[in-house]
Amino acid sequence: MDISAILEDIREHWHVYATMPFIAALIGYITKRVAIEMMFRPLEFVGIKPLLGWQGVIPANSRRMATTAVDLLTKNLVDPQEIFSRLDPDEVVKELEEPLLKAVEDVTREVMEQYQPRLWELLPTRAQRMLVDQVRAQAPKVVARLMREVSTNIDEVLDVNDMLINAMVRDKSLTCRLIKEVATPELRFIARSGIYFGFVIGLVQFVAWALTKQPLIMPIFGFVTGFVTDWLALKMIFYPREPRRFLFFSWQGMFQKRRQAVAKDYGALIADEVLTVRNVMEAVLTGPKSDKLFAMITREVQRTIDAQASIAKPLVALTVGGVQYQEMKKAAAEKVISYLPETVKHVESYATDALDVRNTIVTKMQQLTPLEFEGILRPAFQQDEWKLIAVGAVIGGLVGELQVLLLLH
Repeated sequence: MDISAILEDIREHWHVYATMPFIAALIGYITKRVAIEMMFRPLEFVGIKPLLGWQGVIPANSRRMATTAVDLLTKNLVDPQEIFSRLDPDEVVKELEEPLLKAVEDVTREVMEQYQPRLWELLPTRAQRMLVDQVRAQAPKVVARLMREVSTNIDEVLDVNDMLINAMVRDKSLTCRLIKEVATPELRFIARSGIYFGFVIGLVQFVAWALTKQPLIMPIFGFVTGFVTDWLALKMIFYPREPRRFLFFSWQGMFQKRRQAVAKDYGALIADEVLTVRNVMEAVLTGPKSDKLFAMITREVQRTIDAQASIAKPLVALTVGGVQYQEMKKAAAEKVISYLPETVKHVESYATDALDVRNTIVTKMQQLTPLEFEGILRPAFQQDEWKLIAVGAVIGGLVGELQVLLLLH
């Protein structure tokens, strides 16, 4: 080994050697940025399936990731029974009073005009008003009774898992935001770490090239830079789970260290965009268990009609036949159900405050074990992180080969 020849070469080509750690740092940064973007973009597959093309890791696996996130939510953070028991039936009736009574009046008039048009026309206005008022008087009691039954048997009318998974799969960008916004500092750290780790590896590359002048050195070190920095950055996000001390230094995985901030961000996203009152209402009214809710409503409506009919039994017997009477009850129930989507909107503000999803999630997340807490973000990386690391390594190798071409030619 001729040290003087090596030093002479470094002096002669100092600008080439000086750029090595900086180019390695650039490789580290670029590979991280590419890896991060490949996690989230594109939302839909671009290319020729199944041979050539790409879809963001998270959008491509949105159902799996949504299922994992929902499992965490329903097992560790949100108990649907406990959450929905916070709704006060009397308060719900109070919030719904105006639209509810309006809907009941409209339904009563529509049904009477459809099934007893002549009788309804013959009744004096005062008698019509009395009949409507009788039904209106019963409506709040019926709604309160329904609310108590629903809140104590929420699983009978709402499939929470199905609702949450569908909301996240339907909007792939929502699943991406759930990861991206919660893990913004971690993603920023991954990108920046490539600069620092790459620079250090570039210094080693400097020495290796000076000693060997082997063309393979550059692509090998580029490959290693992309691979090691991606792998190391991902590990440093999550490990160690508990604080570790080394001499005067203390270190803990970034994600674990930011537990309080993560809990607030995650709770806000879930409350504002996933487990919203609007999504719950949509799932209750259109989900796989909605028929059970409609069966409850139909039963209560028909029970109310029977109670009102018994007051005027002779009149009902004379004017409404048995088959027609049953049809009338069924029609009334169907009309009530058709009014539901518009009517329940008026309770959205009260329900959002009462359910208090955000604070519930934040509090429960603070109580998770480090391993459970890691499960919030880890699934986004774990199964497909090898792809991101491999892409970083390949890009690093290609940039290293470009360096060789520049050095030799």
